[in-house]
Amino acid sequence: MSGTARAESVQANPFEGYWLSQGHDGVFKIGTCGDTVCGHLVGLQYEGTDVPRDKKGNSECNLLMLTDFRASSDEGGRWNGKILDPDTGSVYQAQIWSPRKDVLKLRGYIGLPLFGETQTWTRYQGTIGLVCKMPH
Repeated sequence: MSGTARAESVQANPFEGYWLSQGHDGVFKIGTCGDTVCGHLVGLQYEGTDVPRDKKGNSECNLLMLTDFRASSDEGGRWNGKILDPDTGSVYQAQIWSPRKDVLKLRGYIGLPLFGETQTWTRYQGTIGLVCKMPH
């Protein structure tokens, strides 16, 4: 990919930055991964020093959960990709879009978006401690 095309795809990512999940129990860092948009879990609510683990026993700190998001050609402003559920190891189809500044909608689904659930995430301005620990 040429430098110009790459710069345009990076600039076209309205989701760049940190996002607080709907349940306020996770922070995701969304950015550009090659020619797609992806997101890592970088902040977690947990007690003590034991970082939560996924189904395979791996740390959820910096876990890649949002992958392969690309702008949809037929749905203005929506991006299609995949989301990982770390508790089950299942990967679902997903859409993200931003209906207004500092708000991100994420819809995970199986088959058709109609059969899914939408969450509302907000831009995160807080801090994240060592080993992805969010302040209480």
